[in-house]
Amino acid sequence: MSLSQSRLIAFVSTVDARHALSFYRDRLGLRLVSETPFALVFDAMGTMLRVAIAETVTPAPHTVLGWQVADIAETVDDLTAHGVTFTRYEGMDQDARGVWSSPAGGQIAWFRDPDGNVLSLTQFE
Repeated sequence: MSLSQSRLIAFVSTVDARHALSFYRDRLGLRLVSETPFALVFDAMGTMLRVAIAETVTPAPHTVLGWQVADIAETVDDLTAHGVTFTRYEGMDQDARGVWSSPAGGQIAWFRDPDGNVLSLTQFE
């Protein structure tokens, strides 16, 4: 059997479950499915997102989770209104919202969770 017939589970880590819960549930709007001493589990439109509780987190320098959105400007504005701060990268021509237009035509915006994990939004043309 190949994994093409199996559901994907996404993982990210946190050292502070309380801050992660507030961020992923209250700021990003994900539905909390369960909370254990080991992880917060969210439903991300049918994909399980496990925010694992760890003693330390060393964020990767690249995107670890991303969402495909229909209207990136509207989504950035909504998340900004909920306290999310978008990241600007030196040398990248990002608009006033922090959205970068890739040469392939997609639009991408990046932000970080409370542990410094890089998350993104992408609108494909």
